[in-house]
Amino acid sequence: MSTRQVILHLAEEGGYWVEVPSLPGCFSQGETREEALENIKEAIACHLEDMIAAGEDIPADPGEISVETVTVNA
Repeated sequence: MSTRQVILHLAEEGGYWVEVPSLPGCFSQGETREEALENIKEAIACHLEDMIAAGEDIPADPGEISVETVTVNA
């Protein structure tokens, strides 16, 4: 079992897309938050399987991700 932090984004065309910062190139999408989060689980499993098959090192998850909002005077 692997635990990964993910970032859930609103998609411009509707729905959501999800990325995994600790696994560059691993992303998925869904029409709802729930669907996107379920889909990313499958994407992570496939991504890790591919990395293992290719003999690549599996990067550690950096832990909790903090999302902050800042105001820029521009």
